Order: sequence, then structure tokens, then C-alpha cells
Amino acid sequence: KRVNYAVDAASNNYYLISGEGYPLLFNQLRNSILEVNEIGKYDYLVLCLDAEETLIEDRKKEILEYIETNGLELQKAELIIIVQNPCFETWFLGNRKMFKRHPQSPVLNQYINFYDVRKEDPELMPCYQENTRAQFHHAYLREIFAERNLSYTKQRPGNVGEEAFLNELIKRNADTGHISSFMDFIRFVASLN
Repeated sequence: KRVNYAVDAASNNYYLISGEGYPLLFNQLRNSILEVNEIGKYDYLVLCLDAEETLIEDRKKEILEYIETNGLELQKAELIIIVQNPCFETWFLGNRKMFKRHPQSPVLNQYINFYDVRKEDPELMPCYQENTRAQFHHAYLREIFAERNLSYTKQRPGNVGEEAFLNELIKRNADTGHISSFMDFIRFVASLN
């Protein structure tokens, strides 16, 4: 069960906080490590961040080097680093049921002609007329949602957190091996049971 304040954790609780994205999350990471150590009730400190234009292993290494360089250490909790490749929205592109069979949006059709995420691994999709891969993946996802008269924003992600939506992502990975960074997250969550 989610708690509103980190100190309110008792048993089977979690506390969620935004690190405000990379590279601002380093300040929050430092404070979180200190707070988790002070409270002493947490088994894990889970850090989720986008790979952006960096390899997953390089992003993890960067986090671990920051912790070591700053003399930080978790006393009781284990650090779990989940890197979204290249971003959070990439995972959601793996839900093939979100696609209409014959999209009407010219923009969405351009995106599909460039890279069809229904067939190809969204994590391997390159950039298309956007500043970064992550920005393109976000734009692609918004077009898919708009085609169904739904909206997606980072603040209001809509139905991407629903069980049926998540099950489609798990099925996609099982069928194809695609969106493997999402499965790192799923395996961690499954290990909590």
C-alpha cells in the first residue's frame, strides 16, 4: 500500500517520489539514500530512469559511480535500478491492442511507415524528425492514443497502468522478446511476492 510520507511506512508499503528527470534526479537520489537509511524500514530503494541516448549499462554505471563518488551507501535497503530504454513511453508502445487496424492520422501513418512498432521492437526504434529518440517515442505514443480519442501525458498517463494494458506488454515480451527493459521491472515486481 502506498504511503504519503516516507516515514509512514510500516509493512508492505511503498513511497513514491519523482526525481524530476535526469540529471536532476541525482540530488533526489542523494536525499533518498539518506532518508531510507534514517528511516530504516525499507527493503529496497528503486530508482527508475530513462536511458535516453545512453546504453542501459552505461546509465546504471553512471548512477553507481555517483553513489560511490559521493560516499553514499545504503545501510539496510538494496538499490534496484530500472532503466527504461530509451524512455517510459517506449514500454507502452509495445501494446499492440492500442493500435487501430487502419489509422486515419497522417502523422501516425508517417510514424508507422518509418518504424512499425506493432511488428518491430519499440526499444530499437531510431529517432524521426525529433530532437531525441525519447521525444519521438513520446510523440508516437501520443498519436496512437489520439487515434483512439484518448490522451497521454506524463502527469496523466491514462490507462497504461491498468492490468489489461500491462498484461498486453507482458504478452508482447513473451511472444517476441521485445521491450526487454520493461521485463526487468516486471521481474523485480514479481520477486516481491
